[in-house]
Amino acid sequence: MKWVTRALVALLVLAPIAAGGAFAAYQWFLGQINEPGPMEGAENQIVLIPRGAGTIRIGEQLAEQGLIEDTRLFRLASRYYELDSSLKAGEYSIPADASITEILRLMEEGDVILHPVQVIEGSTIAQAMRAIEASEVLTGDMPETPEEGSFLPDTYMVTRGTTRAEVVQLLMGAQDTLLDEIWANRQSDLPLASPEEAVILASIVEKETGSVGDEDLVASVFINRLNRGMRLQSDPTIIYGISQGERLTRTVNGQEVQRGLYRSEIDRYTPYNTYQIDRLPPTPICNPSEAALRAVLQPAESDYLFFVADGEGHHVFARTNAEHNRNVARWRQIERSRRNAQ
Repeated sequence: MKWVTRALVALLVLAPIAAGGAFAAYQWFLGQINEPGPMEGAENQIVLIPRGAGTIRIGEQLAEQGLIEDTRLFRLASRYYELDSSLKAGEYSIPADASITEILRLMEEGDVILHPVQVIEGSTIAQAMRAIEASEVLTGDMPETPEEGSFLPDTYMVTRGTTRAEVVQLLMGAQDTLLDEIWANRQSDLPLASPEEAVILASIVEKETGSVGDEDLVASVFINRLNRGMRLQSDPTIIYGISQGERLTRTVNGQEVQRGLYRSEIDRYTPYNTYQIDRLPPTPICNPSEAALRAVLQPAESDYLFFVADGEGHHVFARTNAEHNRNVARWRQIERSRRNAQ
């Protein structure tokens, strides 16, 4: 049994030595993954981590860009912190002196760079889709164009590499969510049979106002006219019936300039010409803003039946046709004065 005794003695002697070595290795490891990166003093580095990249590929990419020196340490650190499957794809601005631990925490939290994708209030679905297609931060093919008025205009912050199909779904989902909320809380006795009709009317309000702040009063005019069986008589609906919302132009001195409506166009029947049709056109004429959508479902209380621009960015309202004609005459005078000044 002497060999057993010798083995026990050896273990008693070597165990503290092994423990001391393991502790020293552990301290060395912690020091390595928490010390500043090799590019200390340089500018932040932009790193784009593709979807599906594992710690091996991420470590290689960080090493290629000079942010870490040892890819094995990066992999070991990710296992040590149990982050192997928690690192998020995206575009990161990584401080040049970031330690491996700091980089891992940054990617665990998904603190990525966000880019704006803007859909302008009052843009048509075709115009919005062109903006999405032109974005340099989005990827993938363009999906099928949704129905007119399906988007909720806003500036959406997305990560580089987001697909165009995902953005289209985001814009449609945002409008659906808002409509669910405001339709349920709409005023009673509105002459609107469905959320779809609310979007149609809101698109007209949007085009008439351009989000200048009196959407609720303009909405009240249209609601009052619908309740009385009067035609809406909105110029933007005529334009949509002619050009699907693209601006009308004419040639002056060899250049294309925007123009107004011709009398023949006002008199021409299209399914969108609200001077010629009763009630609402068949579809929206643009993507209405949240303000316009809320306005048609919670319009101001008024007995106005007419409105026209006031020359200062808002509108002047009238109850009678005679009063409205006076307001229109003032607006025409303002237009003439501006043209003469130009």
